[in-house]
Amino acid sequence: MLPLKIVVIGGGAAGFFGAIACARLNPEAEVTLIEASHQLLGKVRISGGGRCNVTHACFDANELVQNYPRGGKALRGAFSRFQAQDTVAWFAAQGVLLKTEADGRMFPTTDNSETIVNCLMDAAQAAAVEIWTKAPVVSVKHSPNHQFEIVLKSGEVKKCDRLLLATGSSLVGYKLAQALGHHIEPPVPSLFTFNIVEAKLRALAGISVNPVRLRLYSGEKSSLEQIGPLLITHWGLSGPAVLKLSAWGARLLHDQHYQATLLINWLPDLSPEEVKQKILGVKNEWGKRAIALHRGVDLPHRLWQYIINRAGINPDDRWAGLSNKTLNLLIQELTQGKYAVNGKGVFKEEFVTCGGVNLKEVNFPTMESKLVPGLYFAGEILDIDGVTGGFNFQSAWTTAYLAGTAMGS
Repeated sequence: MLPLKIVVIGGGAAGFFGAIACARLNPEAEVTLIEASHQLLGKVRISGGGRCNVTHACFDANELVQNYPRGGKALRGAFSRFQAQDTVAWFAAQGVLLKTEADGRMFPTTDNSETIVNCLMDAAQAAAVEIWTKAPVVSVKHSPNHQFEIVLKSGEVKKCDRLLLATGSSLVGYKLAQALGHHIEPPVPSLFTFNIVEAKLRALAGISVNPVRLRLYSGEKSSLEQIGPLLITHWGLSGPAVLKLSAWGARLLHDQHYQATLLINWLPDLSPEEVKQKILGVKNEWGKRAIALHRGVDLPHRLWQYIINRAGINPDDRWAGLSNKTLNLLIQELTQGKYAVNGKGVFKEEFVTCGGVNLKEVNFPTMESKLVPGLYFAGEILDIDGVTGGFNFQSAWTTAYLAGTAMGS
């Protein structure tokens, strides 16, 4: 009996993890990983600023799925079979220990993504996975005898019994899936920063506030809300709260050409009435002092000066002269300041998209296509994306492990 021939297209995290799982389970199988570029594991190398945010310390499947704007429901069962705790154990078994940071993100103890790259490369080599680089795939056909015929740009043809598409957000991968009969949800950016065209705000670049509450309105759609750290930048706003909001609102914002209204509550731990009482307390105690110098609320000094300016208060104005009308404007700026979003930036070098292979066309216990026997999917080619913090890698490890295990069975 001829050995099972298995091909994985895509040399990223999902491709490697799937190939390794398959080759380990079925050592007799011939597993080949094909990567278009010369560099393997490119996104792993740059993730987390070169440290590689491997996963997140969230070890409850029901809680874990809450971090996926798209795909959470489909991942619930998948995470019951392989989740973050299994990822930690898998890498530990290879001699790579992970550490947990205060925000739950998990990195190798070396703080170096090359640790993860080398681990995956070594594991693939030990499992006898054959790796082809600089081998762009032009087309894939599925024959009546259930074999796949993969045509490379070089003209070489590779045949296999089972095929895993783990091409990330590559348009080539989407085209291959479409050619095999799958529907692609249109890919649009996720995890991005907000451009705010307001020079005085941008002048505060580098100031961070934790937490703030953000509420986003775009068009006539209902609002989206996030709470968490905010960072003011040279182009507008960033930080975890903004990135999460961009992920949940990715398609909505795309449809509105990234034009939206953002409400910022700089003091989310206080009710508007509590904010009012604090402000009145300062007014009563420091009536003769300048409002710009005695703020009474826990905000950075430069940010406070910017906010009072927005409320129409001059730097030399005294607390005693604060009218009720101006007081109300100040409270409004502190609890629901209105900012116009005029476009998007990017999040460092990492780029996450929402969109991809329609999840209804995939059997999640095995990650096999419901349309084409022997075809499997893993990673970002699927219409799955998570918020920042290691969640996108976790969905890649999970879907790849399930696909690899099923292919090798």
